[in-house]
Amino acid sequence: MELDDVSKGVLYVLQHNSRQITTREMADRIGVSASTVRNRIERLEDEGVIRGYYPEIDYDNAGLQLHVLFVCGAPGVERNALAETARNVSGVVSVQEVLDGAENVRIEAVGTDTDDIARVGDELSAIGLSIANSKVFKSSHRQPFDHFGEQLVDEPE
Repeated sequence: MELDDVSKGVLYVLQHNSRQITTREMADRIGVSASTVRNRIERLEDEGVIRGYYPEIDYDNAGLQLHVLFVCGAPGVERNALAETARNVSGVVSVQEVLDGAENVRIEAVGTDTDDIARVGDELSAIGLSIANSKVFKSSHRQPFDHFGEQLVDEPE
């Protein structure tokens, strides 16, 4: 789907705070009507550009002190199936497939303690992933992709 300036503006604003902004507020910032924003969001969802709305969780504050990145390997032909299976391991919050290299699957997991994280690692190994490395996150920061229209949107004062 090719994105026009309105779609880019909608995506930019949604990335900042999709939960606490109304379509009217979005429309004012983008310079279109609220119905245009509603229609555009629906179209972006229908086309699969917007796949969901997720809260950003501070796992440490939620009592899950360990947030770990497992760097894994999977045979190329099995990568997709193993990545899908890894999503079902309790504690796994994100799975990313990498196109090339031996370390072609990245898995984020959270747990309450080292035993919990060790269990996740054991289960990932049991399904056929080869764990090359694991790293404990100190912090994680996300930001909106600015290409979607920072220049197209009026920032609130």
